[in-house]
Formats: sequence, structure tokens, C-alpha cells
Amino acid sequence: MHVRHLATIGTLVAALAVPAHAEELKFMTGPQGGVWVPLGGALKNMWEKAIPGLSIQALPGAGISNVRAVHEGKADIGFGNSITTVDAIAGREPFKGEHKNVCNVATLYPQYFQVVVMANAGIGSLKDLKGKSLTTQVKGNTGELITQHILKVAGLSYSDLKVSFGSYNDSVAQMQDGHAQIFTLGTTVPSGAVMDLASSREIRLLDLAAHLEDMRKINPGYGLVTVKAGTYPKQDKNVQVIGYATHVVASCKLGDDRVYAMTKAMAANVKDMAAINKAMSELTPAAMAEDIGVPMHPGAMKFYKEAAAKK
Repeated sequence: MHVRHLATIGTLVAALAVPAHAEELKFMTGPQGGVWVPLGGALKNMWEKAIPGLSIQALPGAGISNVRAVHEGKADIGFGNSITTVDAIAGREPFKGEHKNVCNVATLYPQYFQVVVMANAGIGSLKDLKGKSLTTQVKGNTGELITQHILKVAGLSYSDLKVSFGSYNDSVAQMQDGHAQIFTLGTTVPSGAVMDLASSREIRLLDLAAHLEDMRKINPGYGLVTVKAGTYPKQDKNVQVIGYATHVVASCKLGDDRVYAMTKAMAANVKDMAAINKAMSELTPAAMAEDIGVPMHPGAMKFYKEAAAKK
């Protein structure tokens, strides 16, 4: 057979080996040590299994930077936090300009902003943070932004403390080594990072209920959630902390059929998500469709209407 014919046949075979509608989507997850990385892996697997030809590239990220990336077309989907996504759409700091290319896909579970302190640091309230060493997430993380807010309502700023920025793992190491007395983070409970710290050091959580009204003046999306007694070692009482919601966002330009299929796959695989974070064990389409002030993607809305979760 002529070499040219062989080359043509080879090209056809290669083409047939690739799905006709092969597509790769970039998915921004979270920082190392947080729950968004393993949860992102679970979503990647379920989406690729449910949608033939779809390939998901999961990338590390953070709430604020994820929303920016989706808006700018550098990513297709990502995890977000309700409070900062609402800020992005409105064009409020730390975002510049209205982020209109960000649509909600599904609300997943509550997030808990926790102020963890060493038990022997003499810290009983926020006012006692002055002059101490604090470790939090890097810029671009929602937890870092909330740290600024919580200090503000206490009449403090970073200049009143010694502050370092890093991953959850970095913060745990700093606390264990005695280089920091305060660890702030926004994540689910129990936090794996906080559990790691509590396994080697005695810690306590600060109750933030007294600061909710002032926090809501900064962002009306803030609420109170309860870290129940026994969540962490030696935690003998309920502690109220600042709460918000984790959700999945997508580019509003992403195809309706694609987002419909992804949303449907999530609703059908709640057990897989709950295996990563048990807070989702009773997640329903109605809860996924909760209005958090972020426009719903038309593809997701189609599924929720079919599931009778939206009118």
C-alpha cells in the first residue's frame, strides 16, 4: 500500500480514537491542606464519568482568585465563597470592576471562619490579639480577607500584630513551632488542619457571636454558624463563629447543556461528595439551588426546574 495511503489511514484511526466532542475544562479548587482539593478530585471523577469526552484539569486555587479566573476566562469552573462572589459581581473590594461572567451552579455546604488560639496564649477575646503573632492564608483566599474584617471590627489591623501568610499546612507548622499563637481560616468543620494541630497542642476557638452585627455592616452575607461541642479535642461547649457558603461557580459563557449535565451529575452523586465532607450528606437539589445572591447559570437552572427545586 502506498505510504501516503498509510498515513491517511493512520490519521483517521487517530481521529476516531478521540471523542468527537472532546473538551477540556479548567477547574479551580483550593489551597493544599483544605477540603476543596479532595472535593475537587471527586467532582472531576464524577463529571468525567457522566459526560463522555469531557476532561477536567483540576488546579489549586482560592475563593477570591477562583472567581477572578472564571470571570477573566482563565478557568471554566471553580469553588467560590458566597460572600466574596457577591462582592465580585458588585465590583466591591478586593475586586476591581463588576464580575458579570460568573454564574452560580450549586450551593454545597456552610463554611466556618475560625479563630484558633493556643490555649496558653492568654487570648480570651479579639481584643487580646494585639501584639501577638497570627498566621493565615495567602492573599486571594477568602479566609485571609475575613481575617482583615474580623480584626477591623475589633479595632485592629495587620500592623497591630505579627502576621504571616501561607497554606493550612504552613500555619499548622508555625503554631506547632511556637512561631504563632493565632491561626485563622475559613473552611468546613472539623477542619483537618485544626485537628492536626489539636493532636499535638492544646487549642481553643474564639466565640465570634458578639461581632456579627459589625461584620454584617462590612458584608451582609455574613451569618453565625455553630461549631458543636466535641468537634475538636477538649472543646466542651458550642462555639459560634462567622459563617458563609461554599458553592460551585462557572463561566456564564459555558454551554447550557454542559452545565446541566454537570449539575445533574452532582445531584446524583451526593454520597461521593459527602465521603469528602459529611456536611453534604443530606444535600438536595433544593439546597443546591439556594439563592445566595449570585445569578444562576441557565444550564443549572434547567436541572433545578426539572427536579422541582425551582419554579
